Order: sequence, then C-alpha cells, then structure tokens
Amino acid sequence: QVQLVESGGGLVQAGGSLRLSCAASGFTLGYSAIGWFRQAPGKEREGVSCISDGSTYYADSVTGRFTSSRDNAKNTVYLQMNSLKPEDTAVYYCATLGLRCGSRWYERSGGYWGQGTQVTVSS
Repeated sequence: QVQLVESGGGLVQAGGSLRLSCAASGFTLGYSAIGWFRQAPGKEREGVSCISDGSTYYADSVTGRFTSSRDNAKNTVYLQMNSLKPEDTAVYYCATLGLRCGSRWYERSGGYWGQGTQVTVSS
C-alpha cells in the first residue's frame, strides 16, 4: 500500500530553478528517511540528497544549490533545485531509506521508489 509519487520536473534553462515534490501515501513520512536519486541515460544512479528526522545530506555536486525539506502535515518531501546546470539533467526519484540516512546513504538500494520525474536543463 506504500506509494511515492514524484512531480515538478520539466525543462528549464541553465541557471533556472525547479522544485520537486515526493508525495507519500500508505505510511507516515515524519519518522522516515527519504533519499533523492537521479539517473541520466547511460549513467549509473547517483545519490542527490537524503533527509531524515534531524539530518540532511547532499552530494558534493549539488551542495549549495539544492535543498531538501519536508512538510509532515502534507506527508511530502521537497527538493528545491537552484542554479541548475546541464549536468543536472536526469530522471529524479525519491525512495524510502528506513529511519536513518546512514553515512553511505547514496549507496543504499532503498525500499519503496517513486516512478520518477524528468528534469532537463538546457545550456
């Protein structure tokens, strides 16, 4: 019954911004760790961010540009993406990661995954 649905992707020019949403149903988001991952064609999956109750982590490539947040009342997590670059182009996914992100959260397989949302950044 657990479901995650990403939304908010689209086409933007370099330097622009997008805000992705990950809406959860079937469980309470407040005590869960949620990871953001992305995958570009021909490339391996890459961890982008992880947010839990009290901690937030970012990949070096997005630190200072992306911000993860959560709204427990809406059972939704967000990924605010600013100063977008063409290399940010990918399908973005959210996934459950248990209760904690962990020191190597970006290597974890995750539990439940959303369907993904396409982000395309033009130069």
